This record gives sequence, structure tokens and C-alpha cells, in this order.
Amino acid sequence: MSAPRPQRERTLTRDFVTPEGVNLHLRLAGGSERAIAFAIDAAIIVGALIALTIFASAVLSGGGGNAAAIIWMIGFFVLRNFWFIGFESGGRGATPGKRLMKLRVVARDGARLTGGAVVVRNAMREIEVFLPLQFLAIEAATSDLDALIGLLGLAWSGLFLFFPLLNRDRMRIGDLLAGTWVVHVPQARLLPDLAATEDARPRRRFDERALRLYGIYELQTLEKVLRQGRQDSISRVAATIRVKADIPDDGEDDTVFLNDYYAALVTYLESELVMGRPTDTKHGRRAT
Repeated sequence: MSAPRPQRERTLTRDFVTPEGVNLHLRLAGGSERAIAFAIDAAIIVGALIALTIFASAVLSGGGGNAAAIIWMIGFFVLRNFWFIGFESGGRGATPGKRLMKLRVVARDGARLTGGAVVVRNAMREIEVFLPLQFLAIEAATSDLDALIGLLGLAWSGLFLFFPLLNRDRMRIGDLLAGTWVVHVPQARLLPDLAATEDARPRRRFDERALRLYGIYELQTLEKVLRQGRQDSISRVAATIRVKADIPDDGEDDTVFLNDYYAALVTYLESELVMGRPTDTKHGRRAT
């Protein structure tokens, strides 16, 4: 019998159902993990700006001060907006800071993370983080600022700052609007190749129509199902594949059937990749 999980881990675990009906049980990132990841990204951005400013000041003699101001105004805006959007739109769904903290962004509905969701959650960061910081900087520099305005500004900043602590899913307002979670990705372990497992029995063969149903993304999900070994998930996925591929259920063990399909799908997708026709998802091939 496996040891019970800690209470904190149980409270942060959420059901994440893939389009194939598989529940991956993801664990949400804690507030401290997210804060550290953001601090790492912010430090990298500031470090890049400092290096660029030093370089520009050395090259532009006589106008170094103006150049530095322009670089900070434009560079900070560009970096803070496109750093997060660019990295989170990638296949890993994570900035360098999130990757170091073993975090990534996922869609709460179990679908693939879309570019629109990434843009929305990061556009809100301007209101959640940078606008309050600018307001506080102005307040600190202006001694005659109205006390009521200052109080409202602090309340505005506090609302966004503490919002992740006021909801059970640890979501920023940007996550709430974009339909995303930030989840913890456990340390990967090297496991044997499922498709290369030695087996004396002959494997089932599948026609091309059955193998064209899924792409690389679904293959990765199928591998997770097989490695987790939960019989309910295996049976559900096997039944889905049989229905979509019009394969009659002849009473074969679902695990055996799914292992055979996984091995055949790996071989098919590798051949498509060699031919320059990579199939990313079941919805179609990547644009080339």
C-alpha cells in the first residue's frame, strides 16, 4: 500500500482530464514557488537591460545618458511583455524561471494551451504587477500626493498582490480570465522505452487509418497512461481508440492492446517525421 500524500499536496491536487478522457491529477504550484520563479525571470530581464545599457553607453560617447534612458524605457517594456508570452507559448509552457522551479502553464479544460490564453494571462500582468509598481514609485517620489488617492492605490495593489491567496487554485486574475493553471512538474525519471520492450508474442498490426487518428501530443498522453498503469484509464483509452478506429473488441486485454497500439503509433509517427510530415496533434500536421 502506498504512503498517504501530505495534506498540503492533496489540497493542491486537481483533476486534469485530457481530450481522451484521462485524468492526470496535476499538482498546482504554490504561491512561494510562483513568486520565486517570477523573481528569477525579473532578475534575468533586469540583468539583460543592465548589460545592454553598459554596452550602449560605451558605444555612444556623449549621448550615453539619453541612450540609457531610452534603452530602459523601450527595452523594459518589450522584455516584460514578450519574455513571458514568448516562452509560455513554446512547447514547455514555461519561462526559464518556471523551468528552474519545475513549473509550467496548462489550460484548465485539459486542452492544449493556446496563444490567446498566454497573451491574456500575461497582458493582465501589466495591471497586476507593473501598474501598481509604477504607482508606488510615483507616490514615493511625490510628497504632495493626496492621502485618499494613495490609500486607494495601496488597496488596488494589495488586491492583485494577495489575490492568489484568496482562491483555492492559487490563480492570478490573469489565470482566471485566461482559463489557465500553473502546475508543478515532477522531476523526470529515465524509464524504459515502452515501444522497445522485448516480447515473445507477435504484436497486433494496425492500418494507416487507425494510426492517423493521433499525433505526437496524444502519443505522449498515451505513454503517461501506460506508465501510470491505472486500469480504469487504460480501459477507457483502449475503448476510445477501438471506437474511433472501428476495431472490434475481441476480448483482448486492454493493456496488451494499448501497448501494441503505442508501439505501432511510435513507428508510424517516426516514419512521418523522416518524410518531413510531422504530425503534432490529432487535428493535423504542423505547417511547413
